[in-house]
Amino acid sequence: MKISAIVTLKENVLDPQGKVVNQTLKNMGYSNITEVRQGKYFEIQLNENNKEKAKKIIDEICKKLLSNTIIEDYTINIKQ
Repeated sequence: MKISAIVTLKENVLDPQGKVVNQTLKNMGYSNITEVRQGKYFEIQLNENNKEKAKKIIDEICKKLLSNTIIEDYTINIKQ
């Protein structure tokens, strides 16, 4: 089973990298962009057929390794 996890900074956490990308895009002429937030994307191949069990495993992995839950949120997407 293929699962993706998207980790992003929480809304109230400053994102200096996103601000740099936003300013660079404006300098390139993309004046209609109002905000950019950066994040991390993971694709994980898991040898598990039970969706609920797979989601629980990836949730643990996100909490323990892939994200800093104090400043980041994450979303899990299961692909068959």
